[in-house]
Amino acid sequence: MTNAVAPLIEQLFLDLHRNPELSNQEFETTKKLRSYLEKANIRILELGAKTGVIAEIGSGKPVLALRADIDALPIDEQSDCQYRSTKQGVMHACGHDLHTCVLMGAAYLLKAKESHLKGTVRLLFQPAEENFSGALHFIEIGALNGVDAILGMHNNPNLSITQMASRAGPFSANVDRIEITIKGVGAHAARPEAGIDPIVIGSQIISAIQTISSRTVSGLDAVVVSITKFLGGNTWNVIPETVEMEGTVRTLTPEIRLKVKQQLKSIVENIALSMGANAELRWFDGPPSIINMAKWVDFCQKIAEQEGYEVIDFQPQLGGEDFAHYLHHLPGAFINLGSQSPYALHHPKFLVNRDMIMPAVNYLAKLAEQGLIELAQHR
Repeated sequence: MTNAVAPLIEQLFLDLHRNPELSNQEFETTKKLRSYLEKANIRILELGAKTGVIAEIGSGKPVLALRADIDALPIDEQSDCQYRSTKQGVMHACGHDLHTCVLMGAAYLLKAKESHLKGTVRLLFQPAEENFSGALHFIEIGALNGVDAILGMHNNPNLSITQMASRAGPFSANVDRIEITIKGVGAHAARPEAGIDPIVIGSQIISAIQTISSRTVSGLDAVVVSITKFLGGNTWNVIPETVEMEGTVRTLTPEIRLKVKQQLKSIVENIALSMGANAELRWFDGPPSIINMAKWVDFCQKIAEQEGYEVIDFQPQLGGEDFAHYLHHLPGAFINLGSQSPYALHHPKFLVNRDMIMPAVNYLAKLAEQGLIELAQHR
């Protein structure tokens, strides 16, 4: 069966890579996925998804969900591969085309043994991971209803195609966005004493923010606060009245997330106040940290070893992943499989090693099949 599926999945990968679509715009991708599922007589659940597809194989309880993200990034591809993106300014620079193909391949293998499955496998071809809205949308429309556990995977260019990595506990970061507005008093640049300079105040705030990780929290707790945008003034001889700043905060636990938020607010407001200005911090919650359940990590590692993967111990990463929302509702785990690329995720020359596709297909199918047995034994 694997030999019959391989050319279909290879063609799907090439088609998806050539025709990437941005978050919440995956209309043609959705049509293609539905076509592949219908061709295999895999039943599609009509839950009202705007884009993306939810499908099922098997019947009855337990229900194990597998998730793959399907969206691309606003990046102009610079690789020289023959199947490079045909859409200027859009590419699969994070490997979501690969994730989609691996899940589709696993679906075909599972469909071939549907009568032997010890329950139901729910397939989540999820849109809009890159803007962190897709998982929440799927949860809202009922994609997790009746599901007992969920598994997901992401490719990792730093690992070889024979390596698998995961860990129990925090796997990714809480990803939050911040905006800061500082209101001072404008003045002539030659007479700064007549105004309150928000640029100087903003600089002081940026310096003080860096003490959060070194003096407010333990050195054993990962914290990153980065100011990535600083806008103030529009000419060379005028002190502006207002400065706007933007950035991101990355933490691993809910407790540290709250502590950093409180300390950041105190720093911003009090430094501005001490210099005669007013400042406002606006905090926008992003996806929480992925918290993997040890039981499911152990299970994924055991099956990986059976499939010939080298299991790698993994440290928490400070990138974001909206799969975390699922794990706030269900037990499960998120893993990495090596894609062995010389370029990092989100790089315009990023390409996965396509030799990883079919081993990953077989692995994911076995995870689903054995995962149902695992769930049935512990109900």
